[in-house]
Amino acid sequence: MAGPEYTDVEKPFIDQLVGQGWEFLAGSVDDPAVTHRESFAQVVMEPLLRERLRRINLRDGEPWLDEARLDQAVAAITRLPASRVLEANQQATELLLGGLPVEGLEGWDGGRGQTLRYIDWDEPANNFFTVVNQFKVKCPPGHDGAKVHVIPDLVLFVNGIPLVVVECKSRSVPEGLSQAVDQLRRYHDQRFLEGEVGEHEGAPALFATSQFLVASNFDEARVGTIGARFAHYLSWKTVAPMREAEVAIDLGVADLSAQQRLIAGMLTRANLLDIVRHYTLFMNVGGQTIKLVCRYQQFRGVTRAMERLKSGKTRRQDGEADRRGGIVWHTQGSGKSLSMVFLVRKLRTDPTLRRFKVVVITDRKDLQAQLSATAELTGESVEKAGNTAQLKKLLGRDGPGLVFGTIQKYRDPDAEGEEGQGDEEAGAGAGLDTGRRDAAEPTPYANGTPSSLSGFR
Repeated sequence: MAGPEYTDVEKPFIDQLVGQGWEFLAGSVDDPAVTHRESFAQVVMEPLLRERLRRINLRDGEPWLDEARLDQAVAAITRLPASRVLEANQQATELLLGGLPVEGLEGWDGGRGQTLRYIDWDEPANNFFTVVNQFKVKCPPGHDGAKVHVIPDLVLFVNGIPLVVVECKSRSVPEGLSQAVDQLRRYHDQRFLEGEVGEHEGAPALFATSQFLVASNFDEARVGTIGARFAHYLSWKTVAPMREAEVAIDLGVADLSAQQRLIAGMLTRANLLDIVRHYTLFMNVGGQTIKLVCRYQQFRGVTRAMERLKSGKTRRQDGEADRRGGIVWHTQGSGKSLSMVFLVRKLRTDPTLRRFKVVVITDRKDLQAQLSATAELTGESVEKAGNTAQLKKLLGRDGPGLVFGTIQKYRDPDAEGEEGQGDEEAGAGAGLDTGRRDAAEPTPYANGTPSSLSGFR
């Protein structure tokens, strides 16, 4: 008979996902074939992956991948280095986001090589979303001293690839969330890597492609990434771009629980792909590489900024001012530099905004150095203006870019009275001002681009 962990936490989790368009597949601890695997040592549901690879990689609207190329794609995502799960995860994430180069076909596109996609990031409906409960995985040799298998409560797959691992605990379990995180850390051998236990454990292969991890007891739910300790697992407190009242009505409740809010905010099909594509990254902290996922405030702020940039009126349309700008308020240490990174990454995949020039304005050189180092996580070349003339030159170039300048470089008395010649309709820029903005100092721009600089609006 099912206990409270299943009835109160796991099943509501599954039901809400199904209501959001996910398919539920009941796992089996006896037969791996039930979950499309030949053995419990496998973690990718290969038949589903192969079928989706054919359907999302098309030539003139028709599938073109042969068995050799399919084998190459499956091998690339399943035969990742197993020695350290973080390295494997970084390699897998690059494959998922960037695709796999394969040989093209003679007579098509000049015979040039093609990039095979594992996930259709632009059209969520073209992918297959599956939630599996009690997903049994065999621990590899050397990891099976204490336990031979791991069985996470829920694993969420996209096109047969595991992207999210969930551990549930009953509300009645003392320190249940802490226990859930400890289990997740055991599953991917993090406790051994940090010297907490003396032997390898778990099934790290399951986490090679995992993008984030969830611990929940329904009333409380937190999200983290591989390698994270309990203190780094955080709540998700937004259902953006939806409204919380609408989600509550859909679920038939007066108020959302933490679990319901996290599922609605992070695990809708569109939001999951959005977060994986734009809001997860690897960075060096104290000489060590870590993986992180955005905080809910960053996701909400960037989402609203994108909405404003796409729906706000330009100066020409409004007749008075550019309405595409705004302020995202950050407290100290809340991650404003990473919000900038996430915004730039999001801009670059949006067909209507990808050519915007991003201008980052600070009021101190040390802050510029700090932010420009973080900005390199966007994957773009960061250009820093050394003086006013150089800043004008960088801003005058056609096309996208990521430009840093201090507020002082806009104070050019020789520019007074000159007319702006920028084309705001073509996307002159999206800007971020991280200066202190003293009340006596006028804002250098309202629409994300400098309005007082010669030659630009």
